[in-house]
Amino acid sequence: MPKITFVEADGTEIVVEARSGISLMENAIANNVDGIEAECGGSCMCATCHCYLADDQAGLSVMQDDEDEMLGFVASERKPGSRLSCQITVTDDMDGMQVHLPAEQN
Repeated sequence: MPKITFVEADGTEIVVEARSGISLMENAIANNVDGIEAECGGSCMCATCHCYLADDQAGLSVMQDDEDEMLGFVASERKPGSRLSCQITVTDDMDGMQVHLPAEQN
């Protein structure tokens, strides 16, 4: 199981043993990570699972058009590493990944 660190806006780090094959969002919800609201349940319809990732992170899927469009509706600033955590499936290659969370989701 890859270990993923969720970094909240205040700097608090939450290390989780993530389950491969499900989304970053689902792993955050299963591990009670504050800062991921996921109002739509992971269907890329609400942008309340916004996060910031390093561009060079191994194992990241390519952003699809619907995710890119939804990132236009995020509550916190969209940055180059902005992604929706519901659209990223965790793989074993993501061990050691840091996921930074914005100050607000809606």
